[in-house]
Amino acid sequence: MYNTDMPSRSELPSSAQLIRSTIIAAIVALLLLVTVVMPSEYALDPTGAGRLLGLTAMGEIKIQLVEEAADDEAAQMMPVQSSIEESTTRPSAPASQIAAAPELVVEPKVEEPVLTLAAEPEWQDEVRVVLTPGEGTEFKLTMQEGAVARFSWATEGGPVNFDTHGDGGGQSISYEKGRGVPEDEGELEAAFTGNHGWFFRNRNGNNITLVLRTDGDYGEMKRAM
Repeated sequence: MYNTDMPSRSELPSSAQLIRSTIIAAIVALLLLVTVVMPSEYALDPTGAGRLLGLTAMGEIKIQLVEEAADDEAAQMMPVQSSIEESTTRPSAPASQIAAAPELVVEPKVEEPVLTLAAEPEWQDEVRVVLTPGEGTEFKLTMQEGAVARFSWATEGGPVNFDTHGDGGGQSISYEKGRGVPEDEGELEAAFTGNHGWFFRNRNGNNITLVLRTDGDYGEMKRAM
């Protein structure tokens, strides 16, 4: 049965052509490794292309998730130490001392001044989100360098892990991290122009509700994920 003609020796690629094709393929693979794989998987960006494409931020989040999982596993392996409080019984006073107790003098009641509580500050933005076990979310404020934003956040149903950080213009910064924190408030000052905010993750075995309030010198609030 006739299928096809066998190629002649002249039609086959030469050794030089095969070597050139191999070198080109290796160069392309190396470029993809440096510009795509390393930024998105390991947050390593030697060329800066990953930051422009948004791949470095993806790699930073992946590394953060791996670190949180390792910390949680280490915390579960630590032995729980229980403390037992010893109760002591105070000896009763002799009857002679009880009989000789001085009479109580009732002083006239002094009216304490009534304190007027200041009204709660109004907030520019307020968000409420429910996080399932293991779920994370991120909120960012667009801010100019030196701008200050007030914030207050609290959880219902359990504490959260959080990371206050910022990125923009090829720069990144981590302001503060916390584990098992139920609430926090204060001011966030932008170290450079870009996006600055919080990453939250629910490490409880149940759903929690996160309430975040912000106000101050920023453009808009964005939910990243």
